[in-house]
Amino acid sequence: MTAHPRLSLNQATIKYASLDEALTVTAQAGIGAIGLWREPVAEVGLTKAVNMVGQSGLRVSSLCRGGFVTARGQSERTAAIEENRRAIEETAALTAAGASGSAAVLVLVAGGLLREDTDLRGARQRTQDAIGELVSDAAAAGVTLAIEPMHPMYAADRGVVSTLRQALDIAAPFPAETVGVVVDAFHIWWDPEVFDQIARAGAEHRIASYQVNDWITPLPADSLLARGVMGDGHIDLVALTQAVVASGYTGDVEVEIFNQQLWDMAYDHAAATIARQFDAIGLPAPVNKDGTS
Repeated sequence: MTAHPRLSLNQATIKYASLDEALTVTAQAGIGAIGLWREPVAEVGLTKAVNMVGQSGLRVSSLCRGGFVTARGQSERTAAIEENRRAIEETAALTAAGASGSAAVLVLVAGGLLREDTDLRGARQRTQDAIGELVSDAAAAGVTLAIEPMHPMYAADRGVVSTLRQALDIAAPFPAETVGVVVDAFHIWWDPEVFDQIARAGAEHRIASYQVNDWITPLPADSLLARGVMGDGHIDLVALTQAVVASGYTGDVEVEIFNQQLWDMAYDHAAATIARQFDAIGLPAPVNKDGTS
């Protein structure tokens, strides 16, 4: 079985799998790339994780996640910066260990507001300030810091950056090869400006990752688990994908789904489901040199 060559399985989609299980299941499903998470990497240690990735034959499309830099206190901010520097080093090492073809991308989730804090603009400014402290480390490591805007329902507790426009504005002072954005269908599909901002992101060469999933209703009690498999919900994934392709993005396309039903499946069944449903996003088949697809 061989999946679409640009498909990447984000490890969160098979949340309960260990790093070894995730790498094995992804490869056996014919999927060529994986998006890793720091926690499973930490469970085995970076050195062992690098060796495991190298033996897997998979590309590493991204590492999740850095960020969480909205704290006000100096000690908390210093600790967050140091943690992100470690994440940059991990991203560089893991991506280099994987098969060639993927850029080194560290996904950044800005973080939310502190208890009783109402200063959204201040939190977004602190996010930009933190990236300013990290940009030289990322450039030296060859890593792109990818700001992920999150749906506004997460603005208070998880991600104060809610739209692609906001993410691009935060990225604007920095080199495009070092600070980019994540286009995650679940988080941005609702935005009336989404297609204009995808075009802007492409023109600025800032799309570092494209993540796909779907928006299902009714929303579960835990809103984090509201993502569905592509084609099962309300997102016009074909239109979004066409916009991302038209923007010039040629990288891996990650399937990142937080969904209890998917998590409860056998890992190989979940991976096979993802590979099968990937066609729902309408990503064109690659064209060979002889003109065939």
